[in-house]
Amino acid sequence: MNHRSSSHRREATPGGPPTRGVMGRAIKYLWHYRGQAALPYVFMLVATLSMLAVPRMIRNVIDAVTNGVIAKTLIDRLPEIPSQFMTAALPQILEFLKLDSGMTFQQLMDHLNAQVAGAPTALWQAGIAIVIFAVLRGVFGFLQSYWAERNSQSIAFDLRNDLFSKIQRLSFSYHDKNQTGQLMIRATDDIEKLRMFLGQGLIHLLSAVVLLSATLVILFTTNAKLAVVTLWILPVVLVLVLVFSSVVRPMFNKIQQKISTLNTILQENLAGMKVVKAFTREKSEQVKFTKAADDLMGHQIVIARLFTILFPLTFLIANLGQATVLYAGGQQIIRATLTLGEWQEFSLYVMYLFFPIAMFGMIITQLGQATASAARIFEILDAPNDVTDKPGAAPLPPVEGHIKFENVSFRYVGDGAPVLKGVSFDAAPGQTIALLGATGSGKTSIINLLPRFYDPVEGRITIDGHDLRDVTIDSLRSQIGIVLQETTLFSGTIRDNIAFGKSEATMDEITAAAKAAAAHDFIMEFPQGYDTPVGERGATLSGGQKQRIAIARALLLDPHILILDDSTSSVDLSTEAQIQVALDKLMQGRTSFVIAQRISTVMNADQILVLDKGQIVARGCHEELLEENEIYAEIYTSQLIGDEKVESGEQPVAAGNSAVAASLDQRSSQ
Repeated sequence: MNHRSSSHRREATPGGPPTRGVMGRAIKYLWHYRGQAALPYVFMLVATLSMLAVPRMIRNVIDAVTNGVIAKTLIDRLPEIPSQFMTAALPQILEFLKLDSGMTFQQLMDHLNAQVAGAPTALWQAGIAIVIFAVLRGVFGFLQSYWAERNSQSIAFDLRNDLFSKIQRLSFSYHDKNQTGQLMIRATDDIEKLRMFLGQGLIHLLSAVVLLSATLVILFTTNAKLAVVTLWILPVVLVLVLVFSSVVRPMFNKIQQKISTLNTILQENLAGMKVVKAFTREKSEQVKFTKAADDLMGHQIVIARLFTILFPLTFLIANLGQATVLYAGGQQIIRATLTLGEWQEFSLYVMYLFFPIAMFGMIITQLGQATASAARIFEILDAPNDVTDKPGAAPLPPVEGHIKFENVSFRYVGDGAPVLKGVSFDAAPGQTIALLGATGSGKTSIINLLPRFYDPVEGRITIDGHDLRDVTIDSLRSQIGIVLQETTLFSGTIRDNIAFGKSEATMDEITAAAKAAAAHDFIMEFPQGYDTPVGERGATLSGGQKQRIAIARALLLDPHILILDDSTSSVDLSTEAQIQVALDKLMQGRTSFVIAQRISTVMNADQILVLDKGQIVARGCHEELLEENEIYAEIYTSQLIGDEKVESGEQPVAAGNSAVAASLDQRSSQ
């Protein structure tokens, strides 16, 4: 049905769709699962707090060991000091050990003995605490990952369904302008990138923020002086990350466009493999694919090069920060204002600063990709639909089939010239209307307007007095049977394809429709009969077989209005005669629109409309047109001569639409 050339289609704009606010909109999809959406963040908080508790436990271990060693050394050495010297040295010893200056020598010894005795206990307690916190971190880290993945898959499920539903509802004008490969990549790769960020990247981002904030609080409350000296690296790294983020985000948008282009080439080649091989275009198509792949790789290498600069630079700054901690912390240890345990604790917390900073680099990658992908997804979800049910549209009641075109004009979106200009005609119930004309004369546009694949820009179309724009689209199309020139079948069985528009049909109904379309006999020749798989797009069937199945599919609906778009063009003369007899019988009592290549197939039509350049240039039945209209008589004569030459084995002068075009062009020149 879509006769628009691929040259009319467009890719994404060079700058890509706008990205502002798209991530906030994507995050709202979590609200659909608010009962479980908070769980991974709760688990993340517990896992992060468990991680933050470990350096304090390590400090306790080191301090317990060092204090025990110092206490044991003092216990061994202090009794050797003469009492007269001990009295003078005791205040300095208590000050060094940070003990109460009023303690006696015996109280000091009791305290030191208690430290020696308590060191193993403190060591075991700290070790057990470290194991407990490690287990908590492991368990809650697993729960965080599980529920985050579950949430992300749920969001992807919703997005895929919303996107597929929107693509199904979009009017033909949208599909005229967008390539199939572009839509496919958005429904697959773009949703996957967005899912990865919402499921993992977002929670990692919040985890990094929590870890960074909590670590800063601990560092400043533990040793503010050392924190001020060593944390100069933090703003430097943050500025570096922000600058990098602003540079790479538009690059990710370009990469998604390049992936779409590559996917489009692949999809078109797979769909047209027979044409590629028939014209021996494998090498040229390979060149085209290689060029697109090289273009994609070039953009990916540029981003990879930026990352190879960012990460080493980040770790260089981190190492400089550790060097600052070593120097400043060592100075405090020498001055006895910092213990080894406190120094080790501080060093570990400084390392905790670099974990989230390093995570920011990966998160930036995910965020950039997800933002570009979200913008491309919402570009489709927000795409306007040219053909929709207007507010208050009523279902179309069962129709008799009285169809009127009243001064209808139509042009495709983006095209300046109208393809229909002031078309008016009246089809009574049960009449057969034949459309005849050269390619581009407007025949297909007329049958596109009947089921509201498009809406006219001027005039109106009515069925039984109901304006098509006043009724619901589903109720309209459910009463129209369509057989297209380009037959489309779906993967599945022959039975499934015939019952495509009426899945509840019985086997008797399916068989009756197949017999009416002259398809039953060849179907029964297959070993599996109606359960025979048809392959992708009906690849296992001939053109004539596919066409007859498509006719059976339309007839099964028992429609009041039939549209036959040159539905016998893919069959031989013998099969055409069988189908035509069946169609003549089935068109009785139905309003039928027929597009045909040969006049012989429409001679019995109640009305024949001859179109040229979007206008009706002749109308009437066969006999009337043959007597009264020179154009039609010339077309008929040229086709009659062509058919006679075909039967005699000679090359026909003109046949089909070429005869129509020749006659109309000749009349125009006169």
